[in-house]
Amino acid sequence: MKYLITLLVLSTAFLLTACNTVKGMGQDIQKAGEKIEGAAKK
Repeated sequence: MKYLITLLVLSTAFLLTACNTVKGMGQDIQKAGEKIEGAAKK
């Protein structure tokens, strides 16, 4: 259980530092969605 919580905390910290802002995270998610949509259209 401790391992799972530690992994969750580290993953969250990594995502927040990678995006720096909520706006940046939203843009990252939007870009990922566009790539998935493009792959689905092929």
